[in-house]
Amino acid sequence: MHHQDSDGEPTPDSAAPEQDKPENKAAPEPTENSDEASGEESGQDSEQNDAEHDGLDTLLEDMLPLAMVEKLAEKLPKALREEFLKRMGREKMAIEHTDNEDQAESATESEDDDENGTTSSSSASGGKLARARDVMPTRIPLLPVASRPFFPGQAVPLLMDAGHWGRTIETVAESDHKIIGIVLVNSETSESAKVENFREIGTAARVHRAAESEGKLQVLVECLQRFRINKFTRRRAPFAALVDYLPEPAPVPEDEVKAYAMAVINTIKELLPLNPLYVEELRMFLDRFGPDDPSHLADFAASLTTSTKIQLQEVLEAVPLMKRMEKVLVLLNKELELAHAQQTIRQSVEERMQKTQREFFLREQLKAIQKELGIAKDDRTAEVDRFKDRLKKLTLSEEAQKRVDEEMDKMSILETGSPEYSVTRNYLDWITLLPWGRHSKDKLNLKRARRVLDRDHYGLEDVKDRILEFLAVGIMKGEIAGSIILLVGPPGVGKTSIGHSIADALGRKFYRFSVGGIRDEAEIKGHRRTYIGAMPGKFLQAMKEAGTANPVIMLDEIDKIGASYHGDPASALLEVLDPEQNNDFLDHYLDLRFDLSKVLFVCTANQTDSIPGPLLDRMEVIQLSGYIASEKLAIARKYLLPRQIDKAGLDRDTLKLDTKTLRALIEGYARDAGVRRLEKQLGKIVRKCTIKLLEDAPRPITVTEADLKDYLGSPVFRDERKLSGPGVVTGLAWTAMGGATLSIEAQCTHNFTRGFKLTGQLGDVMKESADIAYGYVVSHAKEFGADVAFFENAFIHLHVPAGATPKDGPSAGVTMATALISLARAQPVKRLAMTGEITLTGEIFPVGGIREKLIAARRAGIKEILLPEDNRGEFDEVPEHVRKGLIIHFVSRFTEVPMLVFRGLQ
Repeated sequence: MHHQDSDGEPTPDSAAPEQDKPENKAAPEPTENSDEASGEESGQDSEQNDAEHDGLDTLLEDMLPLAMVEKLAEKLPKALREEFLKRMGREKMAIEHTDNEDQAESATESEDDDENGTTSSSSASGGKLARARDVMPTRIPLLPVASRPFFPGQAVPLLMDAGHWGRTIETVAESDHKIIGIVLVNSETSESAKVENFREIGTAARVHRAAESEGKLQVLVECLQRFRINKFTRRRAPFAALVDYLPEPAPVPEDEVKAYAMAVINTIKELLPLNPLYVEELRMFLDRFGPDDPSHLADFAASLTTSTKIQLQEVLEAVPLMKRMEKVLVLLNKELELAHAQQTIRQSVEERMQKTQREFFLREQLKAIQKELGIAKDDRTAEVDRFKDRLKKLTLSEEAQKRVDEEMDKMSILETGSPEYSVTRNYLDWITLLPWGRHSKDKLNLKRARRVLDRDHYGLEDVKDRILEFLAVGIMKGEIAGSIILLVGPPGVGKTSIGHSIADALGRKFYRFSVGGIRDEAEIKGHRRTYIGAMPGKFLQAMKEAGTANPVIMLDEIDKIGASYHGDPASALLEVLDPEQNNDFLDHYLDLRFDLSKVLFVCTANQTDSIPGPLLDRMEVIQLSGYIASEKLAIARKYLLPRQIDKAGLDRDTLKLDTKTLRALIEGYARDAGVRRLEKQLGKIVRKCTIKLLEDAPRPITVTEADLKDYLGSPVFRDERKLSGPGVVTGLAWTAMGGATLSIEAQCTHNFTRGFKLTGQLGDVMKESADIAYGYVVSHAKEFGADVAFFENAFIHLHVPAGATPKDGPSAGVTMATALISLARAQPVKRLAMTGEITLTGEIFPVGGIREKLIAARRAGIKEILLPEDNRGEFDEVPEHVRKGLIIHFVSRFTEVPMLVFRGLQ
């Protein structure tokens, strides 16, 4: 082989450009010893053969151009040259040597100018090589396809990743034979294909055109002939293999072939009118192929179907003509059935569309006729008339009526498809749906109101009395004015349900929404109309929902309202909950004054500490205390248990719980201030009893105290451990969950240095109370019978148990001072509980939550209690059933305390 130099003269291959040489790997050049050894075939041992073949395998790993193949072949021993050329796909180039090996090699250089083609077998004389431009090579690169196989006779475009297959396609396109093998792989993509994924049979194709665009390679290939993969010569991308081309199928009887061919053609003719997607392809098929070319007829027919890639591969692998045509006929018949089904669906859809279009056309015609006759109106006019009909039933203010007229005039000239039309229509829709001047009639009947409140709630006499007082004033005036009530109490005592009862007693509509967690002012006062998706605030939504201007609106969890960069909702509530201002409440969306003065607002909270002062000042506060055991017992028997039985679909007499069992249930599983936990535990018992009834348990089922552990597990609450000894005193606390007892312990850790330490996760106020108690006791130790020298050297540690629970407040001051005196006197106190704030001068100030604290003391079994003198009035308001059996000591100065808590002290 030769290359042209710049002067047109031929130059030897050794002067070829650098890029024609293989990269990274050099061809092994055999030494003289290796040549001699290869010439002596009988003297070669197996190890040397293996080493030489390994070198040959190394060469085969690179896709070498033909020029380099020939160059390397010249330098190999004669025994390996033929094997090398065969494995490189050039076996037809093997030289038939004459007497002289050098003459044969010269003939090779002069005759072979085709770098990538193969040659036919050389003639027996002269050792010359024939040109191989039109001969199929036996070593070809493989292109894996994951979608579907291709058949001989097809010219198909391929779209591939240029970065992955670009170099392979470019090498093939630049060769003379331009042959590449297309093989189906059992993988998701061609890029992820491995050798074990390749199917055995593929199609040899000639690359005609390749173009790269936006990282994708577009290739047009002409499929030529089936082949079988004999051996892979490159087992990673780009793949290459030695292949055997499959011969044309053996001849079969002409009549049988012609019958199958006509069956294929007739089936395709049936498909022609049914499948519009393949009209042109099918016509071309019928013009190009006929019964005289059955092999291409079968292949092309298979390629037109929408069968799976596995089914198409089976056709490709069916080399015998009759077997192939049988498979193709099966696929065509399936395609025909699918086409019939598609035609049925298409006809059904077209019929529905025609019907819909016809109805639409007739409807539009009817509208046009009605409009000409003055019977019907267009959409815009109909909307305006609808708003006018609503306004006739309302009593708008002068300002609101003027705004409505302006908006209607604007709406009448706007196009119905414009965004402004939609905004205006929504605005008018909101205005006309609000209850302007529409009020429901109150049921001013005091006896009925009392009956409703007693029916829904047990106890809560203070709350019921306040509500009845409010109703009585309204009855005397003939109407009930708006008011703002705040119900404060622990969870589960019935605050939300009281709102429902108030609305029922008055005969008003009820609307509830929670303001807990609201951080955006727009939730209260609405968004301005200029924003997309704008809408009024919660209060106007409530008025629209209620349909009257005097509903009962409940604002739940008002103590949990928040603030953010969007504004302060609590400040926005100031206007709503102010009786002097809410008669002309201004919502940002409506931008009109609306009267909320007739609304009865009922707010709920667990505590008042987090409610802003100005907002709290506008509300009438009603305290709801927790329930004692006797009240819970009555509530469980009268309300909770029947409700749970009804919810389970049982008869009232199928389940029995006696008083002792209910009391044990309350003490061990539902000791909280409310009754929510108690109802959950009763519901659990009822559900378990329901299962037993379905399993044919005897009726009625009686639940005893001993059964509670089986139904509910171990008790959640246990009796508080009775701590005793010097320095241990029981105090009383009040939390959002109700009252609780609080043990305080004082201990002298050492006498090396004076000091005072506090633990128990105490708040700042409680720490200050401890410091005040310590200062007061140290300065008056002698008066209380304590050794003065004790505090001079003692390091005292004061601890409040339940360290994981945060604690704060001034009401433990008296308890801490008593604990310190008990420690200094080394004398335990009597079993009692106390509460009160202490000052540095020994004065005892009043504290809050007296009723809850008394309930907590009763729950703990403590009968003797010390209270501040200034709380006597609050104690008198505590119901008699709570005070019954308690011994109360009222004290105004701390000097009175030691005489009450220490036995024998005068």
